[in-house]
Amino acid sequence: TVVAYRAHVDAAVHTLLESDPSDEIAALIELGLQHEQQHQELLLTDILHVLSVNPCEPTMRDDLTPAPETPALALDWHETPGGLIDIGANAGDSDFCYDNETPRHRVLQRNHAIANRAVTNGEYLDFIQDGGYQQSTLWMSDGWSAVQQQDWHAPLYWDNDHTSVFTLGGRQPIDWHAPVCHVSFYEADAFARWAGMRLPTESEWEQQARQHPVQGNFADTDIWRPAAGGTHWFGDVWEWTASPYAAYPGFQPLSGSLGEYNGKFMCNQMVVRGGSCFSAADHLRATYRSFFYPDARWQALGLRLAKDL
Repeated sequence: TVVAYRAHVDAAVHTLLESDPSDEIAALIELGLQHEQQHQELLLTDILHVLSVNPCEPTMRDDLTPAPETPALALDWHETPGGLIDIGANAGDSDFCYDNETPRHRVLQRNHAIANRAVTNGEYLDFIQDGGYQQSTLWMSDGWSAVQQQDWHAPLYWDNDHTSVFTLGGRQPIDWHAPVCHVSFYEADAFARWAGMRLPTESEWEQQARQHPVQGNFADTDIWRPAAGGTHWFGDVWEWTASPYAAYPGFQPLSGSLGEYNGKFMCNQMVVRGGSCFSAADHLRATYRSFFYPDARWQALGLRLAKDL
């Protein structure tokens, strides 16, 4: 039934394009296709969550590509002087962007450094073993309430012994060199504070990401879990930033119902950047802004450290 409905929709869209090949229709179709890519990613993470609460822990696929057994790179830092920089995109540029990425604007940054890679499972285990989930001073007030009320003691999908993690390929040994995944903003923030660091702002993250190609571990690689070894800024895990999801200065939502797509969510959420192992490679770019509530853990969410200089 689902496949038949999809075929019906495809046929209707083809008919529309043949009858009205205008720029306006083309722009709407492109927006729709980009939106569908987002939902393809969400389907994978939703399926992962549904399977994880099944006591039999069934697999979605048994033929996923094994994650490479690669050591994590040594932690290094990109030091960046403060000053005015431009971030964001302009509507009407040749490449697609969502309205919440616009307009391109200038921001003032302080001297800072940002890590060359995401935080690993092994580093996060150190936080756990040092009593990170028991130290209230490390946590935002709302985060500490979430820890107590939801009994958090490790990333989502880890077993109680901290030896295995549930994936779309079933339960697997934790790769201690791979980026830690399925942690909330509260957990990411607490880890950063425990490490004597902080989370990067979205402008700091974008400034560095613009210097790197969109390469990494995406849904296209068929691994479907974070993998170790890369210095890439895209793929593996969405990275929490310290920035609340809000409108850029001068932001104008799209007209009509399209304006509700991003603008109405600009409240009580935090910006994440970079895409994940469930994202399509051709869906991402340095200006891309996604967003989640700070207690979200079901999405492929991780973190990268930053510090002031």
